[in-house]
Amino acid sequence: MFAGPFDHSIIRRAKDKNIVHINFVNIRDFSSDTYKTVDDHPYGGGVGMIMRVDVVNRALEHMKALCKRTSCKTILLDPQGTPYTQAKAKELSSIDHLILICGHYEGVDERVRSLVDETISIGDFIVTGGEIPAMVLIDSVVRLLPGVLKKDTATLDESFTQPLLEYPQYTRPKEFNGMAVPNVLLSGNHAAIDKWKKIQQLANTKNRRPDLLKIKSFTEFTPYSLLLRSKRITRRRQSS
Repeated sequence: MFAGPFDHSIIRRAKDKNIVHINFVNIRDFSSDTYKTVDDHPYGGGVGMIMRVDVVNRALEHMKALCKRTSCKTILLDPQGTPYTQAKAKELSSIDHLILICGHYEGVDERVRSLVDETISIGDFIVTGGEIPAMVLIDSVVRLLPGVLKKDTATLDESFTQPLLEYPQYTRPKEFNGMAVPNVLLSGNHAAIDKWKKIQQLANTKNRRPDLLKIKSFTEFTPYSLLLRSKRITRRRQSS
């Protein structure tokens, strides 16, 4: 499952530059029987099979032994985990060695949670296993590593990197189906463009993700102040 996504684009270039190394561990290699069993029926009944804690532990201990001299963090990909954010991706990008456990079947034995540093969820929905969530996490972390992108500053103005969403962006043609590029972006006035971008950040967040505005007070945040000042100026002009 991992071969395709990790052999293209940004992750492929990061691997070619030896900026990141991605290793795959088959948990069946740590099974104790000839059938390579890694799951079993849940105690108390229920639908589906549960991944065994003893098998997961053996695989985990094997991987931990490889990173004794570096910072290491163990993560279980699980829908009950802490919601994944850009801030968490930034935090994880500073860790030397990440060990990701991909849950499968009906889930993992509850005792697996005691073996890991944290559990992470990529959203309030269910997928077949933890493989795709692991791909999402890896992609988001790798692109933040120094030297992966052509310009390290490319990630600074992205949505979720700052408190607000990113501002709208345009390219050619200048007009399409009656929709024109805002004149300010064609003006060459960098101060006006910068002000427009900040105001649009707040507008985008308010219209598309108003929940983000509730996370903290934005009364001292520059784009918010600019928008308030812009509204006050407009009201004064209208009243005059």
